[in-house]
Amino acid sequence: MLWRVSVLAAASEAELSRAQLLELVPAGFEEIDHDDGVELVCYLDDAASDVVRRHYAHATATLVADGWENAWRAFHRPVVVGGLWLGPPWEEPPDHTAAVVIEPARAFGTGAHPTTQLCVELLSGLPSRGSLLDIGCGSGVLAIAGARLGYEPVYAVDVDPVAVETTRANAAANGVSIGVSTIDALAEALPSTDVAVANILRAPVEALLGRLVATLVVASGYLATDRLETGRWDRLAHRELDGWAADLLANGGIAGRSV
Repeated sequence: MLWRVSVLAAASEAELSRAQLLELVPAGFEEIDHDDGVELVCYLDDAASDVVRRHYAHATATLVADGWENAWRAFHRPVVVGGLWLGPPWEEPPDHTAAVVIEPARAFGTGAHPTTQLCVELLSGLPSRGSLLDIGCGSGVLAIAGARLGYEPVYAVDVDPVAVETTRANAAANGVSIGVSTIDALAEALPSTDVAVANILRAPVEALLGRLVATLVVASGYLATDRLETGRWDRLAHRELDGWAADLLANGGIAGRSV
């Protein structure tokens, strides 16, 4: 059975509720604005619904009626960012726009989430392309976007085997070459690249910064109210969208570079 699970959050608690729900439902959720706050809506099976309802005592769940597939598809809307069209396979990209087509699945990331858009924006704005590492690749949307933008070679890693298989399938569907591996990025060796992108939570990003071998890092996955501790990295750019944030970081040797 499929359930429509709704979580109401006051305006003052909306950002925190979004971040918490994203950890429980990495496939994403719908947001409906109300005068006094926001309603966060996700479509879940029995097990996932129980998890969310245990975490949010005030959550409500209703059984989804026939035709839910179309309602779910309506939630996954395409976006254009950094010169790329990002969207699901049932939407038609404009002829003149390079496309990144992502099938919604268990792994997070179709391109619509603000952190994904911020990362693509920063990647597209870099003046030169080189090798790219996508850490915590999920659906592979950022790795595929990087390949579309001209980064080469492109690597993608995730601790979740489902995410790795999803990234491989999406890379093949988009006709791009990506080296994908199941790796615990916080414990195992990572490839050295010109650019690394990590669209995950703030604490893992901060832990990664101490062990990454890269010239530039695009980091996101945290709220605009959360200040990323960058350690030895210099902050070259900061972007915000819908309450979320992303940063472009560099090794000290190129501090002050205009981006």
